[in-house]
Amino acid sequence: MHPDSSRARLLAFDTSTEHLSVAVCDGARVLECSGPGGAQASTTLLPMVLDLLRQAGLALAQLDAIAFGCGPGSFTGLRTACSVAQGLAFGTRAQHAEGVPLLPVDTLLAVAEEARQLAGATNIVAALDARMDEVYAGRYRFEHGRWLQHGDFELLAPQALTVPDGWTLAGNAGAVYGDRLAGAPGVAALPLATAMLRVAPQLLAEGAAVRAEAALPRYVRNKVAKTTAERMAEKAAAP
Repeated sequence: MHPDSSRARLLAFDTSTEHLSVAVCDGARVLECSGPGGAQASTTLLPMVLDLLRQAGLALAQLDAIAFGCGPGSFTGLRTACSVAQGLAFGTRAQHAEGVPLLPVDTLLAVAEEARQLAGATNIVAALDARMDEVYAGRYRFEHGRWLQHGDFELLAPQALTVPDGWTLAGNAGAVYGDRLAGAPGVAALPLATAMLRVAPQLLAEGAAVRAEAALPRYVRNKVAKTTAERMAEKAAAP
């Protein structure tokens, strides 16, 4: 389904950071709300979604797609977003044979789009705090009205991230790691739901929408905590 962006009815939400963001659009009309993310998102996301849809006067089955932040980001947050999106889509199968399609949106792409909206930047190094003294990073260039990703995501130490000349650092990593991060402070930007709504037409046109059962988080990191031995080794190696 490739809805006309001027008439599309879309729901978007992101719980990948400590900031919970939800937005709905009905054509040019956009409603949004936000709140604390993290552990609270699992209990507050669904009520916020349903309340915003009520304000917009839209039923779930009327949506053209449901976009969610698929990662990278908080493991718990990504699982929350994906499971809520799947539950909402499955709930529409009485009206749609396959349910409302889901649109996984890379959180770093949403950061890049938010930085473009805030600062007009078009060459973006998007970097989000990954905890454990690391950052998630991705490079994006906005050309001819669409985003292009340069290379894959990275998970690396803050000081290992490079920001090429002419590129802008964006995200929340600069505020966390300061001078350890090249290009800091850059543009403070989060993967907001409104940014996801703006990139949704491109992603839908590229065929990125999937059925509920095919939607998956994108973790990048394969574990959430270091072992005691790893922490002791790092401490011993520290100057």
